[in-house]
Amino acid sequence: MSQPNILLIDDEAIALANLSHVLKREGYTVTTCKNGADGLVELRRGDFDLVLSDLKMPGVDGMEVLREARLIDPDVPVIMITGHASLDSAVEAMKSGAYHYIAKPFRLAEAREVVRGALELARVKRENRELNLRVEQLQNPHTLITQDLGMQRLLETARRIAGTDSSVVIHGESGTGKELLARYIHQHSRRTQGPFIAFNCGALSEDLAASELFGHEKGAFTGAQARKIGLIEAANAGTLFLDEVAELPMSAQIKLLRVLQEREVLRVGAVEPVKIDVRVLAASNRELQQAVDTGRMRSDLYFRLNVVPLSLPPLRERRDDIPLLAYFQLRKFAVTMDRPVKEISEEAMRRLTEYDYPGNVRELSNFIERGVALAQGEVLDVEHLPQHLGKLTVRVFSPELAATPATLEAQEKEHILRALELSHGNRSEAARMLGIDRVSLWRKLKKFGLYDDK
Repeated sequence: MSQPNILLIDDEAIALANLSHVLKREGYTVTTCKNGADGLVELRRGDFDLVLSDLKMPGVDGMEVLREARLIDPDVPVIMITGHASLDSAVEAMKSGAYHYIAKPFRLAEAREVVRGALELARVKRENRELNLRVEQLQNPHTLITQDLGMQRLLETARRIAGTDSSVVIHGESGTGKELLARYIHQHSRRTQGPFIAFNCGALSEDLAASELFGHEKGAFTGAQARKIGLIEAANAGTLFLDEVAELPMSAQIKLLRVLQEREVLRVGAVEPVKIDVRVLAASNRELQQAVDTGRMRSDLYFRLNVVPLSLPPLRERRDDIPLLAYFQLRKFAVTMDRPVKEISEEAMRRLTEYDYPGNVRELSNFIERGVALAQGEVLDVEHLPQHLGKLTVRVFSPELAATPATLEAQEKEHILRALELSHGNRSEAARMLGIDRVSLWRKLKKFGLYDDK
């Protein structure tokens, strides 16, 4: 287990050197800063288990460090360092959330004890949070399964903002679990008793999308034989999740902006708007700013939605989660299919963990579902996995990894071709790998000149 990482901030060089020496002798990893401004830079950049900051410093003082630390991670304890003349200020700092204080000149035994107590408190909080998360994952079919530290922090952030009504944009590749994260936010919000409604913005034509989202009055257009309540209105007192929001037609984007600004919806063909109380969560498998730059998304809608951006990492960037997810899916499919499969062989797991997953978690789920269906005994083995797994190296297309720059459209086209290759031309399977429906895949195939009538 790694040693605790401590950030130490003090503008007095002697005090900084002495306390740093004491902490290092205790086996801690110590990062030192000579002023509050440098301390804030390290605080935002690093991953610390404890912060010790001088209270009285020119410019950025200890109270500002305390406020920033609590914003970054409320569970990281902050100890204030102060002279005897400033003990009242140290007590005020504790009322503002500081764990404790250490007075100058230091009494080494007291300093060691306060630091140990703070680190122990942080450890207990962290373990409780991880335990609660694990229990929630086991009990809730709509949560994200993870043991990855970055993902756990993402879920903690999602939990903290869930209690607000701020709009959220969830970024992530297809199949990373954007809808699951949206459901997670909904379930931890004050709207948890209200409906959660998901809508794929690229699945319907412009007219149908407007009708589905905003509803229509009887006779509003040919075929409108009765009033229809739109999904926005149906999600009243709950949450509306708009997947692939950049695919929404421009006319619908204008209407959605009004919904967000005025908190009311106007059905197609109606005269009077209807007041609504809906929280909107949006998602995209590409950066929405690029959709704004290319004119595919209104900038005012983007800024209205992008109050809190959250980014889900692809599965290849959290490989430690692959065994956990694989066994979670194994148990699920074994129960639903009434199969005796309980284990994954060592070689099968090796292939699963080495694969790059262009379809992310959804693709892993497909592999396990196939394996459980084919396995005859209690072990899912290599022979039950797709033949290409472990034989082909899947190229990952991203600006950071590509040898030469490629446009987003070129990357998307290559991704679709790869999914079609891996699914042996089965468009339904390819759509599942890509995390889209068949209609969206059909549109993309036509867009790139890949569609034929065969």
